[in-house]
Amino acid sequence: MELKRRQYKVLIVSAQPKFNMSLAELIGTRTYYEYELVQSVSNAKQTLGERPFDIVIINAPLPDDDGVRLAIDRSSGGSGAVLLLVRSEYYASIFEQVCPYGVYTLPKPSQKQMVTQAFDWLESSCERLRKLEKHSVSLEDKMAEIRLVNKAKWLLISREKMDEEQAHHYIEKLAMDRCVTKRVIAEEIISGKNE
Repeated sequence: MELKRRQYKVLIVSAQPKFNMSLAELIGTRTYYEYELVQSVSNAKQTLGERPFDIVIINAPLPDDDGVRLAIDRSSGGSGAVLLLVRSEYYASIFEQVCPYGVYTLPKPSQKQMVTQAFDWLESSCERLRKLEKHSVSLEDKMAEIRLVNKAKWLLISREKMDEEQAHHYIEKLAMDRCVTKRVIAEEIISGKNE
């Protein structure tokens, strides 16, 4: 059974034509990758500000920067997976800098197989980030609902002279009787529609 693949938007930040051709060839084997190429950190920042990308691949160094800060910033923001390719003589020190931020690092030159495996790791990271983001959104929704219900309870306590338990029971009962969420009832109480 084949895993259903998502479409991934990839930003390649590289100023080396030979590398760009090799990487484009590798990416071409992954038909579910849509990629864009920029050749400097400043262009990358601008492009990242304009549209979202799931994966960012940085081939260091670049004409205007080494790319390390871009990799760290992008990965720290939690909005995608980052692969930083660095010269093998700098690999250990740069890996030490970027590892705490979740940046994947590969030494250059790297074998085709290793880069292909790195793509797999990047995809895994993207999926993990998507699930965390979805979970975070549902927690935020739940917290917003709790705040609304609490506000509605306090309004019932002050307007209707109920105690907190009575206000809570009142909201729950209305929600069950009408087959709606407590959030809907709370919003009605707050807006005054439920009087």
